[in-house]
Amino acid sequence: MSAEMEIAGRREESAEEPSLYRIRHSAAHVMAQAVLEMFPEGKLAIGPPIENGFYYDFDLPRSLTPDDLEKIESRMREIIAADYPFEYRVVSAEEARELFRDQPYKLELIEGLERGQDEYGESGSESTVISTYRHDSFEDLCRGPHVESTGRIPAEGLKLMSVAGAYWRGDERRPMLQRIYGTAWHNREELEQHLWRLEEARRRDHRRIGRDLDLFSVQEEVGPGLVLWHPKGARIRRELENFIVDAEERAGYQHVYTPHIGKLDLYKTSGHWQHYRDSMYSPIEVETEEYILRPMNCPHHIMIYKSSLHSYRDLPVRIAELGTVYRFEKSGELTGMSRVRGFTINDAHIFCRPDQLKQEFIGVMELIQELYSAVGFRDYVYRLSLRDPEDREKYVEGDEMWDNAESAIREALDEIGAEYEEARGEAAFYGPKLDIMVRDVLGREFAASTNQVDFYLPERFDLEYVDADGSRKRPVMIHRAPIGSLERFFAFLTEQHAGAFPVWLSPVQAVVIPIADRHVGYAEEVARRLREAGVRVEVDSRNERMNAKIRDAQMQKVPYMLIVGDREAQADSASVRLRSGEDLKAKPVEEIARMICDDVRERR
Repeated sequence: MSAEMEIAGRREESAEEPSLYRIRHSAAHVMAQAVLEMFPEGKLAIGPPIENGFYYDFDLPRSLTPDDLEKIESRMREIIAADYPFEYRVVSAEEARELFRDQPYKLELIEGLERGQDEYGESGSESTVISTYRHDSFEDLCRGPHVESTGRIPAEGLKLMSVAGAYWRGDERRPMLQRIYGTAWHNREELEQHLWRLEEARRRDHRRIGRDLDLFSVQEEVGPGLVLWHPKGARIRRELENFIVDAEERAGYQHVYTPHIGKLDLYKTSGHWQHYRDSMYSPIEVETEEYILRPMNCPHHIMIYKSSLHSYRDLPVRIAELGTVYRFEKSGELTGMSRVRGFTINDAHIFCRPDQLKQEFIGVMELIQELYSAVGFRDYVYRLSLRDPEDREKYVEGDEMWDNAESAIREALDEIGAEYEEARGEAAFYGPKLDIMVRDVLGREFAASTNQVDFYLPERFDLEYVDADGSRKRPVMIHRAPIGSLERFFAFLTEQHAGAFPVWLSPVQAVVIPIADRHVGYAEEVARRLREAGVRVEVDSRNERMNAKIRDAQMQKVPYMLIVGDREAQADSASVRLRSGEDLKAKPVEEIARMICDDVRERR
């Protein structure tokens, strides 16, 4: 979510066209050659193509500077112009060790390849082939693919971007390396479009906007990953909370409050301790028992359901909560509000009969669509996350349970005519889920909401309802979170609107700007009347020029600027300007109040 280059993930295959994958992979090798020529004693790690570019990790005798990047890029262009062919060959482990005898990271990779591991230390195949690619004087351990020759790398579409620290194989106990990021495209036009997107992403970075608009902060004294919501940010959050609570109550949800901690045994029963232990905080000893900061709300909601016996006529039971949870995230992975250690989920759990499952799932989808319409999300896709049947350790057992859950989701999606893509291996440990992926104005995707079917936890907690024939039956659970994490949703919302929130969400909807000190009294009267109409309004009575006040209000993304002077006071009006710069001229105060309230009511 940050505005920096979000290119931290590896890619075995590229989602982009294969030619770009080959270009970027080849550019990484050319960059490695240029770096080793500059630092002959340097050590090579790995250098894969990634989304929008490539990187290579190096162990070098000194820290790289921006001037170094310019020199490296200049040498890369020379290598590209020489049009050296990329030559592939298979080597034995002994040949590879001799070839890279002065490269300790490569030697470690070779040992892993012999054991059937890939370059990331993960299990691959027992028959892993050890191969290299060579161009000019540079040869690297690599399985490819590459372009035919260095001349096929478009020099005009190439640029080195930045240097960052990276632990060898992502392990903080291993050496810190220097990672050079680069990007490569088919031509200069594509490169310039990419650079524009990066600059626009920086402009929209929610951390920068949050600071400039005084929305939130994360302070070391409080703790990394723990968000302090400032008054303006809290107002936006409160409006989102009010909206979703009202919508849920109309849909038949009952809202509850539950503790932020619970007994460890509760999370052992739910399976969270076994499956998410690495993301949970250490237990807290209280007298003779162990408690834990809750990573999920579902066990508490389950216990509310279980506190009384339910008839089939009672179902569905929809229990909702704006529940705060805590997850352990490594400090290097924390990012503003996008990745935090404590966050509040717009959580709910629906307990229903199997014959109600499809309709309840559809009801959740309709609620999500209502939310997206209100906050201005228009471009989104559905991603059905399924289990990988081959990965028995990651998911709970029960083929019939999984098949029933997946079928119910597909039937619901088909009934509402929703197109969706499937992601095998991305399900929750207890059941399949539907993630709603929202695309922002830069084409980036964000998992904004989730809707999950669960046959497992009702079994684990021995949940029941009394059916029409008097028999005891298991309910089905739906875990759903239209807003998901309020913090993460807020970060995306901020970046999507570049801080210019819809009027109904804007912390300050109007600012009254008196032209001179003698107009302050009338400005306060206008503000009072707007507040009575329900408008969030401020008066800028600073000793500044009018144009400076207008500029500051625009910088603060205030939707309406109301300028008042002698003429406006005499006519009981205000001159209206929008944050877009549009001048609506003078309008009566009552009309202005109606106009703003209409915007809020209709959520324009």
